[in-house]
Amino acid sequence: MDLFTLRVTGGEVAGGSALAPKIGPLGLSPKKVGDDIAKATQAYKGIRVTVMLTVQNRQAAISVVPAASSLVIAALKEPPRDRKKEKNILHSGNLTFDTIVDIARQMRSKSMAKSLEGTVKEILGTAFSVGCTVDGQSPKDVQDQIAAGDIEVPQE
Repeated sequence: MDLFTLRVTGGEVAGGSALAPKIGPLGLSPKKVGDDIAKATQAYKGIRVTVMLTVQNRQAAISVVPAASSLVIAALKEPPRDRKKEKNILHSGNLTFDTIVDIARQMRSKSMAKSLEGTVKEILGTAFSVGCTVDGQSPKDVQDQIAAGDIEVPQE
């Protein structure tokens, strides 16, 4: 059994040149695996996501391992854009606090924080770096309110 991790743009066929040296020796067709990856990442169209490729008995199983930034950008529900034409995009949307908590629950297994509250703060940091707001205010302000105890984060 072999494991590969790849960073691909969602909904697009991964370049055969990137796949061929990794899966060619295992007797798999890079073109077929590229098409499978494009199908599996359709929900994240236009967003860079990490894909885990598990090869067993010449069968490739694909699982998407979304990063926090991918989930935040996907939650903004922006229209898909052409990454070749538009560079350095600003994601100036607004997310609700409940959406941030949902993303934190999805990322909980990868987080190093002790509690869900810490994971929520991590996601708020990601939201700040992406450039969006939470409930109409800066994610940094929301973090400060959580630290002060003004906003209650649900347990797990």
